[in-house]
Amino acid sequence: METRAAAIAAGTAEELIWLVEHPPLYTAGTSAKPTDLTDPDRFPVFETRRGGQYTYHGPGQRVVYVMLDVGRRGHDVRRFVQQLEEWVIATLDRFNVKGEIREGRVGVWVTRPEKPPLPDGSPREDKIAAIGIRLRKWVSFHGISINVEPELSHFDGIVPCGITGHGVTSLVDLGLPVTMDDLDVALKTTFKDVFWE
Repeated sequence: METRAAAIAAGTAEELIWLVEHPPLYTAGTSAKPTDLTDPDRFPVFETRRGGQYTYHGPGQRVVYVMLDVGRRGHDVRRFVQQLEEWVIATLDRFNVKGEIREGRVGVWVTRPEKPPLPDGSPREDKIAAIGIRLRKWVSFHGISINVEPELSHFDGIVPCGITGHGVTSLVDLGLPVTMDDLDVALKTTFKDVFWE
């Protein structure tokens, strides 16, 4: 991934997006706090150079490594992250799922009115997608992960993205019989609406 990003920056390779699925593992971003790894022996832990804290990757989760020339798209990191969020939200919309972003909370969230409210009375919200990127020479790498049908209990060994008080969900957990292939088709369809110049 880093080799490809460097080649893109050098002008010797085209932009590229990888759609992958990992074995169960935890990754630590540059802001990861050791106390947020609550079960360090559960799965292998990999230090990464992406932004963010701890996250889980595993079967049933689509990991999308995004190697794009952000410099060509206006040199605006904040806008690029917003585009990644918009891409996830547009993809979820293909399955009639309303993904939302929340101030102070990274990733994409869904409201869960069927679950008991939080102690302050506000509706429960669960995270369905995580975002963690890095840029070098204005080319992005790392990217996003979307939960299709992972084993949600695997998130219990970390404080996902350092955020407490909220849960994690997936498309199948929401009652939708979505496959990884279904998600990939939606990602490819919505990408051009968000990123194409």
